[in-house]
Amino acid sequence: MTLHDPRTDHDRTDDEPTAGLRDFDPTARYGRRGAERLRRAEREAHAARLGTADEHETDRDPDEPFVGWGFVIGRRWVGYFAIAVGFAILCAFFGMWQWDRRNEAVRENDQIAENYDHTPVPVDRALPTRSAFDDDQTWLQVRVTGHYDVAEQLLVRNRVHNGQPGFEVLTPLVTSSGRAFIVDRGWVPTGNDHDYPDSVPTPPRGTVDVVVRLQQTEPHIPGRTDPAHTDEIQSVTLSDVAGRVAQPIWTGAYGQLKSEDPAPAQARPLGWDRPSADTGLHLSYFIQWFMFAAGGFGFLAYLMVQEYRNLNQDDPEERERALERKRRREARPKTDAEIEDGLLDDVRVG
Repeated sequence: MTLHDPRTDHDRTDDEPTAGLRDFDPTARYGRRGAERLRRAEREAHAARLGTADEHETDRDPDEPFVGWGFVIGRRWVGYFAIAVGFAILCAFFGMWQWDRRNEAVRENDQIAENYDHTPVPVDRALPTRSAFDDDQTWLQVRVTGHYDVAEQLLVRNRVHNGQPGFEVLTPLVTSSGRAFIVDRGWVPTGNDHDYPDSVPTPPRGTVDVVVRLQQTEPHIPGRTDPAHTDEIQSVTLSDVAGRVAQPIWTGAYGQLKSEDPAPAQARPLGWDRPSADTGLHLSYFIQWFMFAAGGFGFLAYLMVQEYRNLNQDDPEERERALERKRRREARPKTDAEIEDGLLDDVRVG
C-alpha cells in the first residue's frame, strides 16, 4: 500500500524543482550519478516553464561522483607504473643476457663445424709465436712432430668423466726447434686404493707425428695451488705449466690428442667425444623473460581496470557493463570443478 504525501497537491508549487526527487535513494538502480542527471533535468524543465533558463546553467556539469580514468595520474599509480617499467627493464636485461648466451652457443657450434674436421695445419703456421692464439682457432686440427718428454709429464687433478673422478695426462712434445707443445693425451681414472692413477699409459717412443685439436689455456683457479713436490696440477694454465717444464713451451694454446703415428704400445688414455651442437634453452629463456616484462604491464592494466570499476561502480553505464559481465559468466558452461563444488554445497545444505 502506498502512503499519500501528507501535503495536498495544491501545496506543491513549481518553485520546488527537486520535489520529485526528495526521497531519491542514491543507492537505487540509477546510482548517485543517475540521480544527479534526473535532478538536473528537472531543474532545466522547471526553468524552461518559468522562462528563466540560464544558458550557462544547462551546459554546466555539476560535481558528480563519476571518477573515470583520472585516478591513473595520481602519485600512487605513477609509482606503480614506475615499478612496472623497472621490472620490464630488469626482465629485458636478463632476456638479452640469455640472447647473448644463445648467440655464443651458436658461434661455438659454427666453430666446431668448421674446425673439428678441418685438414690439420702445421703448428708453426697456426701458432707462429709462443703466445699466439685466436678464439676462432678453438678445435682447429694442428699437426705437431717431435718426441714426447715423459719425464716432464703432468697430471691435471679433479677431472670428471661420466661422474667418475680422474686425471688428464699432459705430456710435452718437444719439436725440432727445441720448443715443446703441450699435448693432453686423455683421461685416466683415480686409483682404487689411493688418490692417484693406478697406471698411466706410456706414449710412443721416438719421433711421433701427432694431430691435436687446439684449446685455449685455462685460467688460474683463485685460491687453489698445485700440490708441492708432485707431478699434479690444478688446471691447464700454461703460464704455470711453463714453470714446471724444462723446455720453453707454447703458452697460448695446448692440444687435445686426436691421433699419434706411430701408435702407442699401450692403450691410450680415454679421449673426448665430439662436442654437442645443442644451443640449450637460451632462446626459450629469452622469450620467457620478455613475456614476463609484458606480463608486468598486463598485470598493471588489470589492476587499473579493477580500480576503475570500484571507483565508478555507481555509474549506470558501468553497472550495465558489470551486469553484462555477470550474465556472460553465468551463461558460460560450468567446469567439472565448479559442478563438483556445487554438488558438495548441496550436500552440506541438505
